[in-house]
This record gives sequence, C-alpha cells and structure tokens, in this order.
Amino acid sequence: MDGNDLHERAAAWAQELPGTELTHPFGPDFDVWKIRGKMFMFLAELDGEQIVNLKVDRLDSEALRKTHRDITPGWHMNKKHWITI
Repeated sequence: MDGNDLHERAAAWAQELPGTELTHPFGPDFDVWKIRGKMFMFLAELDGEQIVNLKVDRLDSEALRKTHRDITPGWHMNKKHWITI
C-alpha cells in the first residue's frame, strides 16, 4: 500500500464513523479528523511520505509498535497516546 492509498483508506474509514468532522487547523495540507471536537486522526506528509497519526490507548500503542515496524511513536504528538503509520 502506498501513501496515497493509506490516506484515502484512512479518510474513508473516518467518514464512516458517526459524528466525525474534517478540519484544517494547521493549514490546508494537514487533514485533522475530530469527534466531538477532539482530534483522533491527523493526515500529513513528512519528508515526502504520507503519514497517518492515530490516537490510541497507551497499552495498544506499545503493543502495535512492538508488533509492526511501520508503526512508530506519533510524529509531533504525545508519544504515549499517538502512533504514526
């Protein structure tokens, strides 16, 4: 899966969740998805690669990072509660 596909799938998934809202508080190049005003997903480009930041439970974050090498601590976010894909 390439970065474009990753962003498309993540956005499609977010749109299916009830009460989601797409915002751009950091500018037009950064898609920020919120539920009830709280951010849960952030789509961006980092060093030419498209990334998805997801807010997750702290224990899930640790398990996912240990299991998948493509999942890292959240770029530019709280490393305990965010992951980057």
